[in-house]
Amino acid sequence: MKIAVCVSHVPDTATKVKIGEDGKSIDPNGVTYVINPYDEYAVEEALKTKEKIGDDSEVIIITLGSDISKESIRKALAMGADKGVLLKEDNQRDSFGIAKALAEEIKSQGCELVFCGKQSVDYDNSIIGQLIAELLGYSCVTVVVELTIDVNKLTAEREIEGGKEIVESELPAVITTQKGLNEPRYASLKGIMTAKKKTIEEKPAVDSINLTEVLRMHLPPSKQTGRILGTDKSAVPELVKLLREEAKVL
Repeated sequence: MKIAVCVSHVPDTATKVKIGEDGKSIDPNGVTYVINPYDEYAVEEALKTKEKIGDDSEVIIITLGSDISKESIRKALAMGADKGVLLKEDNQRDSFGIAKALAEEIKSQGCELVFCGKQSVDYDNSIIGQLIAELLGYSCVTVVVELTIDVNKLTAEREIEGGKEIVESELPAVITTQKGLNEPRYASLKGIMTAKKKTIEEKPAVDSINLTEVLRMHLPPSKQTGRILGTDKSAVPELVKLLREEAKVL
């Protein structure tokens, strides 16, 4: 079985993000990029699935981006994936454009099982996995926290509002992974050295038009300085007045 894992190269959540001069994208200067944290669960689950199925299975890491995205592919290869594919694209794409390129590559590779993180931590659209499934005509199960695969059938436990849901589906399928599904393994020194010898195939991403456009990006407003109105009950009337007239929460 061929197993695809779609990963994205995103800014580290600890990085202080600045908006670029165009007002529509982030300034990449000084930004540290990492593999999307939710995608690490996807890589780990793909590797566990391969280990269960047997050596005939192959885990293929696919990402869309520029050369710097190879860093995330290399990390996945060091964890144990078999090969990587970089779909070269230097321009900004919307979710549909990204999903279309990934879906075409998944189709050409003949992958029956696809793993994605439930969302990327940069734009948080939470839609790539679902779009890929729709474009390929695959089943789709999202925010999965437990997964069992038996031949061509899968049973998944997924998070829903206020509880969990057990669903069954058949392959081919797209699974989006949530924290709690597994504990991603650390890349060993041997894995890191082996990853340097593994293949990262580079090819142009298929053409696509953006269906959405970013009009403007802005940082959240700075927090206002707090005020101390008093230290006893005499401050209550003034507090109520400010909550009603300034904060407008009463």
